Amino acid sequence: MSIQPISRAPQAVARRGLALTPRAFWTLTLAALLVLVQAIQAVARPDSFADLAERFSPAVVNITTSTMVAGREQGSPIVPEGSPFEDFFKEFQDRNRDDRTPRRSSALGSGFVISEDGYIVTNNHVITGADEISIEFFNGTTLDAELVGTDEKTDIALLKVTAPQPLPFVSFGDSDIARVGDWVIAMGNPLGQGFSVSAGIVSARNRALSGTYDDYIQTDAAINRGNSGGPLFNLDGEVVGVNTAILSPNGGSIGIGFSMASNVVSGVVDQLKEFGETRRGWLGVRIQDVTEDMADAMSLAEARGAMVSDVPEGPAMDAGMKAGDVITSFDGVDVDDTRGLVRQVGSTQVGKTVRVTVWRDGKTETLKVTLGRREDAEAEAVPAAQPGAETPMEKDLMGMSLSAVTPELAEQLDIGADASGLVVRDVDEASDAYEKGLRAGDLITEAGQQKIETITDLEDRVTEARDAGRKSILLLIRRQGEPRFVALPISEG
Repeated sequence: MSIQPISRAPQAVARRGLALTPRAFWTLTLAALLVLVQAIQAVARPDSFADLAERFSPAVVNITTSTMVAGREQGSPIVPEGSPFEDFFKEFQDRNRDDRTPRRSSALGSGFVISEDGYIVTNNHVITGADEISIEFFNGTTLDAELVGTDEKTDIALLKVTAPQPLPFVSFGDSDIARVGDWVIAMGNPLGQGFSVSAGIVSARNRALSGTYDDYIQTDAAINRGNSGGPLFNLDGEVVGVNTAILSPNGGSIGIGFSMASNVVSGVVDQLKEFGETRRGWLGVRIQDVTEDMADAMSLAEARGAMVSDVPEGPAMDAGMKAGDVITSFDGVDVDDTRGLVRQVGSTQVGKTVRVTVWRDGKTETLKVTLGRREDAEAEAVPAAQPGAETPMEKDLMGMSLSAVTPELAEQLDIGADASGLVVRDVDEASDAYEKGLRAGDLITEAGQQKIETITDLEDRVTEARDAGRKSILLLIRRQGEPRFVALPISEG
């Protein structure tokens, strides 16, 4: 594309004797530069991915695993000794003896080398249960690999091979700057057919499938079985994702594949390389997203942050955090929702003291929390303690039939003899309470972020909320010991 006519425009105008102001001159100059930049960008867009494939394919590997599995167990028929069928069944068992013999099962996957000394990244599900792991390189060389560490939560595994010479490797890129519509290239070993390349675009970002720390890049680059563990490259040849899963009704690619974002993977790999395991930060709270009606009930300006539904023994309790607090900032970063907070806490160093800003009683407070380690905390069950006793009382309120806890109800619902609050005996299916998920057997322990033990307590909290001009009231519900907040609308008068 030629830009010469534009660049000569000021001179041409001047020769015709027309006045050209400095502003007009710079406007024309900037326009020319804009066209030039667009032309450069157009030229930078590849006509082929061949150069990238040729350059980085030596760092992409095929992974074969071998696992010893038990043979099929077959029950032996019971026949009387001396029976005419005794010889028949003995012959049958002899013929099928091989089915009961332990045998090896193999599986295929992909991976990529991230250092010249032989560290290799793949998916955890590729090597789970493997007795032997074999790495085949692009040039046909095969080496045995040792398992360095795995992380089930992100489905990442780190392997290590010992090679006689430095290995070609690739580097991680910044997945946070990947944009929907960017070109990406997937490499791996689909369906066991050997090295293969497919190209597509970033279809979506920040996808969550089922894991706590999920941060997937969705792509329409063809990904099939066997691609698991292979790299997803950007056009700079940087790994922006690890191909992990596909969405498919038939097991084949339909253009919906998921790659774990490189910014998650690189952090996991660093910990596996250093410790052989992950060490994630732990705040020690149960949380839920803030809804619009919750925000209204707590006089929050907007529905964002993470509502603390329970504070068991741990770092948060030691720092003075309370159920009903809304975490709005963690370590200097705004908290939008629970998912973002969990990922941020998990990526923070164990033992680090961080500032946590919470919304409490209509104002913000800042707490200093020294993080624990999540892996240690997950090994312990967290009991839900409930104090107090109450006077039995029943009433219909806000679409629910409520009753104070009695010893009989406590035993019937298995909520503990020391439990206090109001038991939901029934819920009107046409009510807001039912729509918000309340069911018979739920235990209401707080209203308006205050403990309640009787129907009168609840009615007082509702009156206070109504007098304060609120349209809803926040209830803390426990179901089988698990807490969550629910905001219910309150009627006028």
